[in-house]
Amino acid sequence: MSKLWGGRFTKDTNELVEEFTASIEFDQQLAIEDIEGSLAHVQMLGECNIISSEDADVIQRGLYKLKNKIELGGIEYSVANEDIHMNIEKHLIDEIGPIGGKLHTGRSRNDQVATDMHLFLKRKTVELISLVDDVQQAILNQAKANVETILPGYTHLQRAQPISFGHHLMAYFWMLERDKERLIDSMKRIDVLPLGAGALAGTTFSINRERVAELLGFDSIYPNSIDAVSDRDFILEFLSISSIMMTHISRLSEEMVIWSSEEFNFIELDDSFCTGSSIMPQKKNPDVPELLRAKTGRTYGNLIGLLTVLKGLPLAYNKDMQEDKEGMFDTVKTVEGTLKLLAPMIDSMTVNHNSMKKAVTEDYSNATDLADYLVTKGMPFREAHAVIGQIVLQAIQEKKYLLDIEYAVYRGYSDLFEEDLYDVLKPENVVAARDSTGGTAQKQVRKQIELAETKILKKKETV
Repeated sequence: MSKLWGGRFTKDTNELVEEFTASIEFDQQLAIEDIEGSLAHVQMLGECNIISSEDADVIQRGLYKLKNKIELGGIEYSVANEDIHMNIEKHLIDEIGPIGGKLHTGRSRNDQVATDMHLFLKRKTVELISLVDDVQQAILNQAKANVETILPGYTHLQRAQPISFGHHLMAYFWMLERDKERLIDSMKRIDVLPLGAGALAGTTFSINRERVAELLGFDSIYPNSIDAVSDRDFILEFLSISSIMMTHISRLSEEMVIWSSEEFNFIELDDSFCTGSSIMPQKKNPDVPELLRAKTGRTYGNLIGLLTVLKGLPLAYNKDMQEDKEGMFDTVKTVEGTLKLLAPMIDSMTVNHNSMKKAVTEDYSNATDLADYLVTKGMPFREAHAVIGQIVLQAIQEKKYLLDIEYAVYRGYSDLFEEDLYDVLKPENVVAARDSTGGTAQKQVRKQIELAETKILKKKETV
């Protein structure tokens, strides 16, 4: 039999079965991780005298040759060899002869593939943390430039209260900060070595798992061999974190689409992040944020897909678990691409200060401050709320804004009003008045920007 596992079989694998069950089309992305795991494994085998040191050296040299070929794109993969592990082992045997068959001593593809995915996600998580930093820095750059820029804040997509645009942007900084903290914390579950668990029950060989963990840079090893080969929590956690992060990015993307519309005209995206229409020459479409918004659905689907695969599996390894990889690879690619686009798109966007100022002076988002003004004069808030509601209604009917209402009209509603009410209603004063910790007052926004810069530096030192 040509299969490396074919000793007990009397027939070749059906070609359709071979194609259906093979994973090499996608798990070849684990080639370098597979080589790295094998290098550490064979070094341990030699050190433990499970195979001779001479054999270990020959195998290692062969693996390094294969690694170089892989990096240069000089390796061809075969569906007949099913997966990345069997493909590399077959290439190794072709390279150095039957001695290459000793590499698989004391391990199974079950603990081998789990190790590869731990190594892959460990590397990618560190890279994604750095990319999140880049997006946060872009947000900080815009926030610092727009502390004094005022726009309407919204609830229910209705104008609510004037806020600092820098403050609004910083809300996304803190969302991404939590995402980054989740990625950092997930490293505790990723940084665990499964190799040495065998198929599910360990091995009869006197291996040294701690030595392999040391060679591969793992912080710890799985204490239970069954859990080691059947655990995919670390992938589920990554998919979950990615889904939450993409939710945050989708919300920001939605706002960028809205803000860049002619109806809002709050920002203009750089031409390099937009496209035109094949029929309407005037169009400038925000395709990038629209696609970022849409790709969120991919990450959700990958999470739900793996949850569904795992929900009914008995211990330990099952072929179903081959379905853990494509969704993981796709989510890594999606999030990676998203973050790489998002940072320069935010950095390069133009803020239309005049449009924001016009919007905030032609609405009633300063009404709450007028109610608060009456409260400071001694009127109960509920009564003040009703009085200002009546004034807003009159203003709407007369097509005026609160700053346009004559002083005598205000006095007609309450003799608590004094001429300083017009200072209270100015948008810049409305923003500055919210000076509570975490508020939109310019002083508070600058404080949170300073805190944010400290956190970015601290996280970079931690990872």
